[in-house]
Amino acid sequence: MKDTEMTHAAEPGTAADFGIDTTTMSTREAVRDYVIRVRSGEIGSLPAILGLIALVVLFSVLSDVFLSLNNMANLLAQGAGQTIIAIGIVYVLLIGEIDLSAGTASGVAGAVLAMHYVENGNLLSGMGSTVFVVFVALLLVAALLAALLRIWPGVAMSLLGVAIATIGFEANPWIEMLLAVCVGTAIGCITGFLIAKIGMPSFVVTLALFLAWQGVILQLIGEGGVLGISSSHVLDQVANGNLSTVGSWVLFVVAAGGYAAVTLGGHVLRRRRGLVTRPTPLVLAKVLALIGFAAVVTVLLTVNRSPSDLIEISGVPYVVPIVLALLVIGTYVLNRTTYGRHIYAVGGNREAARRAGIDVTRLRASTFVICSSCAAIGAIVYSSKVGSVDPQAGGLNTLLFAVGAAVIGGTSLFGGKGRVADAVVGGAVLAVVSNGLGLLRQPAAVVSIVTGLVLLLAATVDALSRRRGAVAE
Repeated sequence: MKDTEMTHAAEPGTAADFGIDTTTMSTREAVRDYVIRVRSGEIGSLPAILGLIALVVLFSVLSDVFLSLNNMANLLAQGAGQTIIAIGIVYVLLIGEIDLSAGTASGVAGAVLAMHYVENGNLLSGMGSTVFVVFVALLLVAALLAALLRIWPGVAMSLLGVAIATIGFEANPWIEMLLAVCVGTAIGCITGFLIAKIGMPSFVVTLALFLAWQGVILQLIGEGGVLGISSSHVLDQVANGNLSTVGSWVLFVVAAGGYAAVTLGGHVLRRRRGLVTRPTPLVLAKVLALIGFAAVVTVLLTVNRSPSDLIEISGVPYVVPIVLALLVIGTYVLNRTTYGRHIYAVGGNREAARRAGIDVTRLRASTFVICSSCAAIGAIVYSSKVGSVDPQAGGLNTLLFAVGAAVIGGTSLFGGKGRVADAVVGGAVLAVVSNGLGLLRQPAAVVSIVTGLVLLLAATVDALSRRRGAVAE
């Protein structure tokens, strides 16, 4: 035996001691392995990314305005609300369920937010005594159900919503946004209990709640009524405001630097431990490409894009750090925590996960809590964008576009496959479709038809990839 082999054999605690594959792949081998995985059905968000690029090229050719700085900034804000709702829906889809009530749940959260602002914190006056009592009772019921499921954040947020509603704080945008999230969390506790604990089908429960929450919105706002929030500077700036130039570059440094540190740090750590990892040139190329793209976007968005010489409009829109924060948190939870691994396990095989000791009931219910909480944050964003909340808030298009964003991005409808980033990519695709067709002055009918065809294509690709993957196995 050679000296080097003897030394390696004598080193305790190395990866080889535990039978772990320590083969290092070359760049050519890594590319070939990726092609094989794509052919076997592991395509992820590749079709959505290619489709997004094709759509951007198409609309930039057909419209001179599409690639203008002002339109690009507006595009980010237009699709942010639905993208945030889609981020929450990803968690539900991963366990093989569906939440058809996410849209109207966001509408309820937005209606409560707007009413608290309009009524200067006096929800009792705005709702009327009977509706107010029912509202508070539902929050208490949600807290109780969350306690039975041992979802303690749901208990805390539901009780916090009761405190805000009953104490009667004066109108404050931060209080209103917190109340909206509390309402969304409480809705998720109720939905999750009915599905996970009682055992009712998610399609039936969420369809029923879709109709119920739509009625609640009508009750709170009134048919034909509107609750305006544009007079609140903070609420208006959530979707319509921009970071300063300095703030935009700080965001770039934090986001790009953080991504580079995590990616390169993880790569170096895996190499030191002798684990299989991607070739260093490919990792560096990926990091540099993302940093370069982020730098170009930041440079463009910090240029004055105002059509008037009297005012200056520049900086990265506030919705960008909001979506980025949810993307980072959601990705960390799914990829780096035991909870995230359990979600994929339940989505892959629920019975096997139960036998492995996973609390399937609690986990399934918690995904609906996350979904409705994200729906409430989405309500804050899209209500800020339009400056008001009406009876159509969170209606059918909001729900379908949110579900469509998750599926188009690559999240499987069959559970066990998907990422939070899929919702962001899919949301970008739908936003580009809507924005581009709007610039071409296409009627709403054409927008709906094209969006439906895109969603149908995504579902077809998902089904075909799963079939190809099953054949490959």
